[in-house]
Amino acid sequence: MKLDKVSEFMEQAGVPGRDLYDRSASGRTFSDGCHYRIEFSGVEGPRVLEALIAERHRRDIPIHRLVSFCQGGTLFDDAELKDFAQMAAEDKMEVIAIPGPRAAWDIGRQFLSPEGARCGMNLRGSDEIRKVIADMFRMYELGMRGFMLVDRGVLALVKKMQEQGNFPRDVTIKLSVWAGVSSPAGAMLAEQLGANSFNPVSDLTFPQMAAIRRVTSIPIDFYIWTFNSYGGENRIYDAPEAAKIYAPCYFKFEPAVSSSTTYSPFTSDAEHIALMQKKVKWAEWVIHHVMENEPGLKLSQQGAPDLFLPRLQ
Repeated sequence: MKLDKVSEFMEQAGVPGRDLYDRSASGRTFSDGCHYRIEFSGVEGPRVLEALIAERHRRDIPIHRLVSFCQGGTLFDDAELKDFAQMAAEDKMEVIAIPGPRAAWDIGRQFLSPEGARCGMNLRGSDEIRKVIADMFRMYELGMRGFMLVDRGVLALVKKMQEQGNFPRDVTIKLSVWAGVSSPAGAMLAEQLGANSFNPVSDLTFPQMAAIRRVTSIPIDFYIWTFNSYGGENRIYDAPEAAKIYAPCYFKFEPAVSSSTTYSPFTSDAEHIALMQKKVKWAEWVIHHVMENEPGLKLSQQGAPDLFLPRLQ
């Protein structure tokens, strides 16, 4: 069959038949009329957040969203989670909490093998699903109003539970980069399954990115910098065009800690604190870079009104 005919069928199904080589602007914004925001990953615990907040104020830049507890929320006690929620709420930052345990903590070892890793980080069995959802309930009760999921099946289940009144609706759910969204078809599915935002893979071209934005209206997370084991992309010079194409989008910063090639949350607070200070510096540079090259693109103010800030009971 001719490729052009396949493209025609794709268009009829709502998916661009080709990558969009005109790299068109999205024409969308957040509800505050702004195009991009800043997200930091790997904010591991209260001491790290305290240092991040201090550096943010010193450089006077906004940080809108934190992806936190990469160790899994299970490994933080109630007092730590409450302190974290309180600080984030006072500084008007949304927290995307990562529940645990996850696939890497299961007794199954296929996930850790070179071949098995290709199957993704999906949970094994109903027992593992209920542990993750229970951890989400726990963190919700301690103030968190945002969560990150990897497993599309669990994402769909949470949406169903919300519709049935069995899971809170006043939350935001982010689909992780580990879900591997890399095409318009995957982006459509993420939104249909209940994601409020999603993180595509980090090495997409601008035409591929434009095709993904064409099919979805929810925020997209764009890796400015990622850890070496995931490709080590440094796309700080791509920020102006990425914001134009992906808006509304979050610029995400996540390089590895120390000299490791693989990101690990199980390092000292001192290492994480030093990394957060660097991330704030890099975010400041990126914000100025966008202002210089795409002055029409707007950055949300700290505490944008549609953020799901922590709320203590």
